[in-house]
Amino acid sequence: MRDPRQAKTFRFVRCAYANGEAQLVYAFDDGPELIERIGFPDALALLPEREAAFSAALRLLHLIAGVSYYKAGVPGQIVVEGEALDAATAQFMDQVYLHGLAEFAYQNKLDLRGRILFPRNGVASDAAPSLHLGRRTLVPIGGGKDSLVSVEMLKRLGEPAAAVWVGESALIAACAQRTDLPMLNLKRRLAPELFEYNRLGAYNGHIPVTAINSAILVCAAILYGFDAIAFSNERSASEATLEYDGQPVNHQWSKSLEFERGLREYATSHIAANLDYFSLLRPWSELAVARAFARESRYDDVFSSCNRNFRIRGERPADRWCGQCPKCHFVFLALAPFVAKPRLLGIFGRNLVDDAALAPGFDALLEYREHKPFECVGEGRESRAAMHALALRPEWREDAIVARFAEEIAPQLDAREFALAPLLAPSAEHFLPLRLQHLLHEAG
Repeated sequence: MRDPRQAKTFRFVRCAYANGEAQLVYAFDDGPELIERIGFPDALALLPEREAAFSAALRLLHLIAGVSYYKAGVPGQIVVEGEALDAATAQFMDQVYLHGLAEFAYQNKLDLRGRILFPRNGVASDAAPSLHLGRRTLVPIGGGKDSLVSVEMLKRLGEPAAAVWVGESALIAACAQRTDLPMLNLKRRLAPELFEYNRLGAYNGHIPVTAINSAILVCAAILYGFDAIAFSNERSASEATLEYDGQPVNHQWSKSLEFERGLREYATSHIAANLDYFSLLRPWSELAVARAFARESRYDDVFSSCNRNFRIRGERPADRWCGQCPKCHFVFLALAPFVAKPRLLGIFGRNLVDDAALAPGFDALLEYREHKPFECVGEGRESRAAMHALALRPEWREDAIVARFAEEIAPQLDAREFALAPLLAPSAEHFLPLRLQHLLHEAG
């Protein structure tokens, strides 16, 4: 196999669907075909009225999922075989690849500006029609607190919904089962050649996984008959991790409001006019979501936000929480102001804010001498407000990390940053459907 970093062209070869499986085919130059397979279990035959919409959704998936392979070589030319892309599709893909790979580019010291350019000489398609889709919502389950908060919101409202996830994860499956919702487990199998490329030294790094999963769920919504897809991305996901060379670098870009707006506009214009894609938690901060999660204990023994549980390859923690990564640190800190200390220690199995060795990790969350970690964590001001709240409480204030914050870090900060209340109020920036907007008043 040739090194994809030497390739001149990345090719979107073809995509197809049959018998519950989608095949997405790519190649570098004239090299071997890279075939990714997406499984849709128990999918019925497509209704004739949905065939065009599904074809458009499958093409979108083919284009977005290609980012997993393109980044191995980052060649200077992108070729889309078959029907040419219209300008709107090409422009959207430019944004997905440029912003979705911003962290990857930063880590690999690459400049993708002017390099990513999808061809755009196709004719604009007709406006997408409205389809007869069921009034029900797909809720992606990630194994962490956020999606479980969304589930409980929809259940309280009596909204018909199903828990859906992509890939093989016993942890996510256990969370989905605990929701008591109908379940849908979609399969994703990467082309095995990608791992060989990585072994040989191809470019590697962060990709916009949520964008890929979103495109998979758009296909699923058309196949299974759902008129809404409700992710659980909170407002802090829109904040850049850092700025580099004049460009924002956001680890969570495909969870951001910008991506959400782009995908929902694309779906309604190119796929189905009445397909609703939104984040149910967009109005709220991470702390507000943590407060909502704290009110429900039924998931304490099954959920985990520790990303080491979800590695494609590599060692996974023996327990649900490794206690060493930024996600563990942040979720512990975010929950601590709202969860009784014995309950929180029971969830994590240890007290993360009483281990002085973890100080550098918490410093990064506080944005104290460090930038925010490249992880799905809240804003620095949220971490500072949560830590300050612990410093005021007798049961927490003598713990090593909390005491250090109070003595060393807090005196250097603006005390106005420590207020929790402003961080718990909902924002007006969201795409919640009208039928769900009363949540803005009930979820506080």
